[in-house]
Amino acid sequence: MDAKLNQHNVTTAENISRADNIPREEGARDATAHATVATHAAVATGAGSALGDARLLVLGMWLGAAVLFSFAVAPGAFAVLPARELAGALVTRIIGVVNVGGFLVALFLLTTAFARRRVATTKTGRAWILEVSALALLALATGAGQWIVGARMAALRVAMGRPIDEVAGSDPLRLAFNSLHGYSVAAMTTAMLAAVVAFVLIARRNRG
Repeated sequence: MDAKLNQHNVTTAENISRADNIPREEGARDATAHATVATHAAVATGAGSALGDARLLVLGMWLGAAVLFSFAVAPGAFAVLPARELAGALVTRIIGVVNVGGFLVALFLLTTAFARRRVATTKTGRAWILEVSALALLALATGAGQWIVGARMAALRVAMGRPIDEVAGSDPLRLAFNSLHGYSVAAMTTAMLAAVVAFVLIARRNRG
C-alpha cells in the first residue's frame, strides 16, 4: 500500500513538473521568434540605410562635378587657352563625360528608388513621387544634352569645315550652333536643379 502511494506521489510530481515546463518552453520559443524578427528587421534597416547613403553620395559627387564644370572649368578654359577652338574642344569633351555620368547616375537612382519603395512602403507618397520626377528630369536633361544637342553641335562643327571663330556671325551654321549652345546650357542648368531637388529629398528620407 505504501509503495503504491509513493509511486502515485512520484507520478503526480512528474506531471506537475511537466506542466510547469510547458509555459517555460513556449516562452522560450516566443522569445526566440521575437529575437529572429528583430534581427531581420535590424539587418533590413541597416541595408536600407547603407543604400540611402550610397545614393546620396553618388548624386552629390555628380552634382559637385557639374557645378565645378559649369562655374570653373568651362569659363577657365576659354579664359586661359590661347585658342577658342582648343577651349571648345576641351569643354565639349568634359561636358560629354558630365552628361553621360549624369544619365547613368539618374538611371541608378531611379532603379534604387523603386527598390526602396518596395522595401519600405510606408515612406511612399508625394515626396517619393517628387524624387522620382526630379531624377527622371535629370536623366532627360543629360540625355538630351548629350545625344541630341551635343550630337547636332558636333555635326555643325564638321559641316563648318574650319574653326568656328573663322565663320561669320551671320552664317546659318554659326547661328544654328549658337542656338544649340543656348540649349546645351539650359539642359545642364535643368539637370543641376533637378539634382539639387533630388538630393534634398533623398537626404530627408535618409534622416527619416
